Amino acid sequence: MALAGGIDEDKGTRDTMVLEGRKVVVGVTGSIAAYKACEVVRRLVRAGVEVRVIMTEHARHFIGPTSFRVLSRAPVASAEFGESQGDELTHIALAEWADLVLVAPATGNVIGKVASGIADDLLSTTIMATEAPTVFGPAMNSRMWLNPILQENVRKLTELGYRFCGPVEGALAEGVSGIGRMAEPEVIVEYVRQVLGGGGEGRGLKVVVTAGPTHEFIDPVRFISNPSTGRMGYAIAEEAARSGAEVVLVSGPTELKSPPRVVTVCVRTAEEMRQAVLKHAADADVVIGAAAVGDFTVAPAAGKLKRSAGPVTLELQPTADIMAELGRDKGKRVLVGFAAETEDGEVNAQRKLQEKKLDLVVLNDVTEPGSGFAVETNRATLLRPGAPLGPLPMMLKTELAHRVWHEALALAKQRQPSPTG
Repeated sequence: MALAGGIDEDKGTRDTMVLEGRKVVVGVTGSIAAYKACEVVRRLVRAGVEVRVIMTEHARHFIGPTSFRVLSRAPVASAEFGESQGDELTHIALAEWADLVLVAPATGNVIGKVASGIADDLLSTTIMATEAPTVFGPAMNSRMWLNPILQENVRKLTELGYRFCGPVEGALAEGVSGIGRMAEPEVIVEYVRQVLGGGGEGRGLKVVVTAGPTHEFIDPVRFISNPSTGRMGYAIAEEAARSGAEVVLVSGPTELKSPPRVVTVCVRTAEEMRQAVLKHAADADVVIGAAAVGDFTVAPAAGKLKRSAGPVTLELQPTADIMAELGRDKGKRVLVGFAAETEDGEVNAQRKLQEKKLDLVVLNDVTEPGSGFAVETNRATLLRPGAPLGPLPMMLKTELAHRVWHEALALAKQRQPSPTG
């Protein structure tokens, strides 16, 4: 599986195994990218999915329903109470029928409505009523996508369990290039496959994920730290748990809630994180070090340092390198590290791969806008020994978590004993 380096066209056998007989509602909203939804529907049907298409009123300004009716081999729904729809196409029936709801393209309008609890058409009421996973494939102008209001809506929906595939960087309708382009149909279908097949792919695996910053105290009330929020690690832990893996999340101080079905161990200092990781990684199949562990610590003063005492000199000592320690006694574990760099990123990441015996490194330049600490997005490059996967476009950290986990999962599956022993 090589999500970062592109998705193979010929995956019929694997897609059919996962998608055959599954039921997907595809919501199409008013975007110039609506034509791409035809290819999404075609690929889903080809993989054995039963598809029902809902078009919003605005979507009909960009593409007609005939194409979707032919490709899905089923009626196209649009009006919530249209007499021609039949009782079987009410929003409640579709919400209960679906194994997954996919909105592609998803405009800022539909994202905002769902985030605000507004259900004023067939698509939004179906999303509101369903208990199935809902995936958005956003498509819009870069300024709209980066608008703080929209980003807050995305953050809110992500925390509630909704998923986003894209958007990606590329040519936009207005003739410029930027983030906001809808992910390609094959990428979206692969994402759907992983969501629908993710209930058991990780079953039987034990996974340890680290997240957040550490605090190294200089006195009882002050500490050295970094801006990490823990979002990346928490998102990876949630992805692993969704796939059926047994997950332990070792977290530094954050304001995030523990993901569902994840055992969260809260620590504060780098040494506390080291001790917790070594304990839980002893029988782990995968360890993913997404935490921003402090590189230096200091012997704390017994009492609060007073400003009136004048200048203070701190003697910093290096902390233990947790991933390097795991690499020295690696066994069959898959080790995934993160490299937050400001210069010579690929050189430093390659060095980490070799020196720490890592299987995968997620590199990001924390000086780039939209990448690094305290933002919802990231721009990463994935590196493996002898098999570089190349750079990824800017994307939400939740989507990057999805990709990182499935790369790690593929590596772990390769190391599992065969059924015949």
